[in-house]
Amino acid sequence: FLMAPEHGFALERQAGEVVGNSEVVGKIAVYSLYGKSRRPDPELLKTIDVLVFDLQDAGVRCYTYISTMKLAMEVCREVGITFMVLDRPNPIAPLPASGFVLESDFESFVGAAELPFIHGMTVGEIATWLQQRDYPDLSLQVVRMSGYRHGLFADQLQGYRFRPPSPNLRDFDTLLLYPATVMLEATAVSEGRGTEAPFKQFGAPFIDSAALLSELEACLLPGVELHRVSFIPSSSKFAGIECHGIRLALTDRAAFNPFMTQTAILLALQKLYPDQLGIDRSFFDKLAGTNRYRRMIVKQKPIEKILDAARRGVRKFTEKNTDRFLYP
Repeated sequence: FLMAPEHGFALERQAGEVVGNSEVVGKIAVYSLYGKSRRPDPELLKTIDVLVFDLQDAGVRCYTYISTMKLAMEVCREVGITFMVLDRPNPIAPLPASGFVLESDFESFVGAAELPFIHGMTVGEIATWLQQRDYPDLSLQVVRMSGYRHGLFADQLQGYRFRPPSPNLRDFDTLLLYPATVMLEATAVSEGRGTEAPFKQFGAPFIDSAALLSELEACLLPGVELHRVSFIPSSSKFAGIECHGIRLALTDRAAFNPFMTQTAILLALQKLYPDQLGIDRSFFDKLAGTNRYRRMIVKQKPIEKILDAARRGVRKFTEKNTDRFLYP
């Protein structure tokens, strides 16, 4: 049998869409891990010796494949079978670990492990780290990649072929921009879903794109150009309604700082539209892994103060977990 995470076995379902059980060619059963339950059925796992995990992660903590992996590891430990990870590249590994480290009180399906928001680790490395920390009696096997290096983006690796890990991460630039715009999911601003450029653009009917662009340009964000844009989503937020906002274009991904860009966007939106931004506090804090980030945004703390607060947490994490990598 097979098991399907969020987005389904074919990775074509939209975010948050319930995935049901199904079957594929050859009548192989596909059991959902994104339906009524997100944990594998222990009775089902008792019929096998090894559960194999083979999913392409996006390198951002809120991407739910890490959560699916962690829950599967828990059940494999409970029933006493081996959990095997076929490791894959972290596509955005060269981007520095950044963002707030998840606090345990904010653990959720969009934040299952106490990692930085942008963590820089492969799924095999995360599985090894989780096993050493939480599941020492789990039988874990990680099938390592050959020739992989953290200093290379995935599209620089020999033989790499891009395939969207989910419907809205449609190309490699979107993977890089995703951590800069995904927090907008917890606001009343469209993150571009329902358009040809999800996560590359954002907007809302109430935004004055010229005023917003002026605020953001003052931040001198490295590695990215910002342009005014208008769009009409066909689905999701503001479906059928014209939105105004910003389109992002990468110019130097080695210099690009997604967390700085994300923070600048949120600060500017909160400054210009405090009554319309519509932050969903619970969802925002789960994505951020803390309530400190939201509070600093709302209080309009200087961007450098916010970045410093996050850096301190990342520094503690890296110092505590010096052996977290399996690759150079």
